[in-house]
Amino acid sequence: MSAQDAPPSSSVPVFPPPSPPMLSDGGGNGGARRRAMLLLILAFLGAVAAYGMYWFSVLRWRESTDDAYVAGHIVQITPQIGGMVKAVLVDDTDAVAAGDTLVELDAADSRVALDQAEAALAQAVREVRVLKVKNDAMRAEVAVRQSEVDRLTQDLARRAEIVRRGFVSKEDFEHTREALRMAQSALIAAREQLAANRVLTEGTSLGNHPGVLQAASKVEEAWLAWSRSRITAPLAGQVAKRNIQVGQRVAAGTPLMAVVPLRQLWVEANFKEVQLGRMRVGQPVVLTADFHGSSVEYHGRVAGLAAGTGSAFALLPAQNATGNWIKVVQRVPVRVEIEAAQLEKYPLRIGLSMRATVDIHDNGGAMVGTEKEVGKSPPEANPSSSDDALGEARARIAEIIREHSATPGGGGK
Repeated sequence: MSAQDAPPSSSVPVFPPPSPPMLSDGGGNGGARRRAMLLLILAFLGAVAAYGMYWFSVLRWRESTDDAYVAGHIVQITPQIGGMVKAVLVDDTDAVAAGDTLVELDAADSRVALDQAEAALAQAVREVRVLKVKNDAMRAEVAVRQSEVDRLTQDLARRAEIVRRGFVSKEDFEHTREALRMAQSALIAAREQLAANRVLTEGTSLGNHPGVLQAASKVEEAWLAWSRSRITAPLAGQVAKRNIQVGQRVAAGTPLMAVVPLRQLWVEANFKEVQLGRMRVGQPVVLTADFHGSSVEYHGRVAGLAAGTGSAFALLPAQNATGNWIKVVQRVPVRVEIEAAQLEKYPLRIGLSMRATVDIHDNGGAMVGTEKEVGKSPPEANPSSSDDALGEARARIAEIIREHSATPGGGGK
């Protein structure tokens, strides 16, 4: 008998063979897990399909970026003349209206210059009056000289007949002829003086005589210098960056402060170059600000795309012609205008972070602004204070001319 056929030793335990696994009939835990897995897969596929439909119908028509910031005008306030600061009437964060006085300069010197210019204008008016009066006097002088010539001519003719008869000496006749020549010379001189004086006054009045106009321009210049000692706000806004104190002497063009018109803000959204292919002027934009939170939405429109990327206008532009070059996706600033009513209700500040989403459904517009959109003036800008000052100066000039053109009897010349 071989060793394999030998009966097993009584000391080794014998285990029954393992039974095959029981197949579930679908009513156990395995079926529940499969159903859960199937539902999860179906839910995932449904979510993917829903997102695909949402992207196809909505998201593919939107371009978004959170690289967007509030921008606006920072209007520098500078004096047009030099002088010592007499008063500063505003401080940082103060709200001002167009035309409000911000700074007053010492106006003593400019007032003296204005008084001198007004006196020179009055003198010019009186000198022109004298020239016009001289015309009448010179015409009378010409008439006198003419009558004298006529009298001597007749006298010479009579004496010539008497000389032939021998009743008058020839010497007396020569004296008469010499007197006639002198009278004729005086007549010519009087006529020339009258013509010269007419050149100074002919075709002009007191108001438009060159001498008066020159003096009047000096009055306007002095009036402007005097009026510019009061520095006003060119438009409504909020004061910022004040750096001027009372008693400080400033030169023309020195920055004193800035005024920021908070109702004329816009957003500069820096989109990637790959997002700009279908972006056009006039497309609607939805914006949110971290300042107010996502619950406040601003509505605006694309006003225009910048002429170049941000790096092209940087202080140190990129040098892409170097040996080691790495492509970097560029961004182009897009200007977005915000509705004024929303800025009034939810004010913003320059530099605040924004998120911009552009609806690019309508891409039939232009990528650049049209000519009619160029040169728009701010709606709240103050009319030029220089124009107002010129109007006041011209009214004062007319008053001076009236005062010094009246005759002592009350009439005018």
